Amino acid sequence: MATNDNWLALVQEETLEPDLPICDPHHHLWDQRPDRVEPRYMMDEILADLNSGHNIVSTVFVQCTAMHRADGPEAMRPVGETEFVNGIAAMSASGLYGSTRIAAGIVGTADLTLGDAVGEVLEAHVQAGGGRFRGIRQSAAWDPAGEAIAARMAQPHLYMDANFRTGYAQLARFNMTFEGWCYHHQIKELTDLARAFPDTIIILDHFGGPLGVGPYAGKREELFEPWRQDMTELAKCANVVAKLGGINMPINGFGWHEHERPPTSQELMEATRPYYEHAIEQFGVDRCMFESNYPVDKESCSYNILWNSFKRLTVSYSADEKAKLYHDTAARVYRLS
Repeated sequence: MATNDNWLALVQEETLEPDLPICDPHHHLWDQRPDRVEPRYMMDEILADLNSGHNIVSTVFVQCTAMHRADGPEAMRPVGETEFVNGIAAMSASGLYGSTRIAAGIVGTADLTLGDAVGEVLEAHVQAGGGRFRGIRQSAAWDPAGEAIAARMAQPHLYMDANFRTGYAQLARFNMTFEGWCYHHQIKELTDLARAFPDTIIILDHFGGPLGVGPYAGKREELFEPWRQDMTELAKCANVVAKLGGINMPINGFGWHEHERPPTSQELMEATRPYYEHAIEQFGVDRCMFESNYPVDKESCSYNILWNSFKRLTVSYSADEKAKLYHDTAARVYRLS
């Protein structure tokens, strides 16, 4: 089937703390993605999820290689994604689609290995973003197991590459953040990058990608300790902020999508809580933000269940702590009004 909505509907829950304001700082928009459970995720699809009961006041779009230009200079083709998303953001800003401001912030991509020449691409993103463009994500996710982990991989040790770092230095010129997406054994390289450029904010995506498939299957407890140590070291970099989410993808190895029924929010929270609790302990609520990673995580859980799982995790947190984790940190880091 085109989506897994029927399967997700097998588990229904009342929305917890429905009035709590939320900025969802990580979702995608695309069309014609045959490799995804959700091959189309445009305005109608995201609105259906956002209207699940939680108080989503704003969102941030993060690059997913959607709508790149079909022609023109290769380096400039990713600007097409920003043009596409800014159009949807403008639709949302009209108020005709509800009060949520979808894609109030936009994160695109550029090939930073272009070195100083990438400045022209960054400038084009700013112009195409209509005042919403905030930063760049260039994935470094690579593993020697190759397709046993994922169909697409970055070049190995990208964040250590000299040309990449020359291009990365251009981000400060445009006051852009950097979205760090890597696998768990690459967190050390992101830490090195953060230390080399202390004035550029890095947002760590998806807990640094703890893998649980291929050669990592069945080794969760064994791999948790080195992950914990690497996260502790990364958190010492004051310029790094952590996104809490994106850990329900098939590559993380929980296998939710293989079950007869999707998880409840309690099941989801209990299975993943060690990652959340350690990240919050190390980074603090001022440098943590919950994320949906939708529709990628939709393969495992519904939007309502996902945010309910976060709220179960933070049931004993203060109102101020919750405000930061669910909204304020994201709004500050992405400079949302």
